[in-house]
This record gives sequence, structure tokens and C-alpha cells, in this order.
Amino acid sequence: MSSITLFAMPGSCSRVSLILLEEAKAEYDVHWVNLMKGEHKTANFKQINPKSKVPALSIDGEVLTENPMIIKYISEHFPDANLLPNVDSGLAEYQQISDLCFCSSTIHPLVTRFCIPGFFADESCTTSVKQKALAALLENLAWVEQKLANSAWWYGDQWSAMDAYIFWIISRLQRCDFSLSTLPNLARHTEAMLKRDAVVSALEKEKLANQ
Repeated sequence: MSSITLFAMPGSCSRVSLILLEEAKAEYDVHWVNLMKGEHKTANFKQINPKSKVPALSIDGEVLTENPMIIKYISEHFPDANLLPNVDSGLAEYQQISDLCFCSSTIHPLVTRFCIPGFFADESCTTSVKQKALAALLENLAWVEQKLANSAWWYGDQWSAMDAYIFWIISRLQRCDFSLSTLPNLARHTEAMLKRDAVVSALEKEKLANQ
């Protein structure tokens, strides 16, 4: 069996990978990286991930980065967990990766601009950055809201890695006073996620890491 270590920070997008490892009941270790203290910028961590980001997943000493591909790896190596729906065609598989990339490359940057606008602009412009990010978030989340209108999860009745990614997005936004008052399906989805054993376990591990 492969030796797996997840490099993560509580509350960051590494929560997605953490939830999936819990769902898969995988044997793994977690190495917590404190981004606020700049640990991701140290020479030691750059040897693990020269991109200076979490998550990073070490598999027998080989390191995989970027959430969509980490998710794909976990899904393929723990097939019994059904982390992504089984599909018959290559195009459908590519669509799954496209869905994950929508979270990572479209929504995630907007989350950062909404929650930490100071990363992108001087103080005099942060209000404008946040307002523009909010408008773009609401536009993109409207599609997610619609997808969840008639089903419990992104892929209908089957829970998947996409639901873990959506959950992280919303939980991160809620820490920045983002309201779900106009997004009732996403609010329902978030409540359902908080009841999953893997999510409870992942959040508890993050809580312990913060102590």
C-alpha cells in the first residue's frame, strides 16, 4: 500500500482533499502547513512543492499538486469510495475534470478576492475588488444553485468530490460574512454536508490542528 501524506492548512482548499481521504477511509498522514506564518514560503516546503501552495499530496515520496488532479488520484486509487461517478465515455470523464476545474480556476480565485482583497489591491481599492468579486461569485454560483435545485448533490443522487469542493467554497465564504439568503439550495447542501461522517472527521482534524 502506498504511503500517503497530505500537506494542508486548516480552512484552506486542502479541506477538499482531506474530506476525500476521509470518505475513502484511506490510511494517510497530515502535515499541517501554517500559511499565516509563511511556512509555505520556506526552503524546506519548496522542496516539497515549489509552487508554495497547499494542498500537496505525497505518494511514496512523489508529490502531486493542484486540487483537481489530487482529487482524480484519490478517486482512481480508492474506487470503492465512489468519489466520482463511473462514466462510460472519455468525454464524460473529461467533463468531470472540467467541473473540478470550474471550482479551482473560476470560483476559487473569486473566493480569495472576496475574502482577502488586500492581496490584490492597495487599501484604497479593496472595497471595489471585493464588490466585483461578489458580483462574479453570485453570477457563477447561480449555476451551482440551479444544478442543486432538483437533486441533493452535484451529480444527482450520488455524492461526489464536487460536493466536497462546493462545500469548501461555501464554508470559506461564510467565514467572510457571505450570505446564502438568495441561495437556498446551496444552504441546504451545506447543511447536508455538515452531517456527513467524513466532513465531521475532517473538520475535527482541522480543529485539533488549530489548537
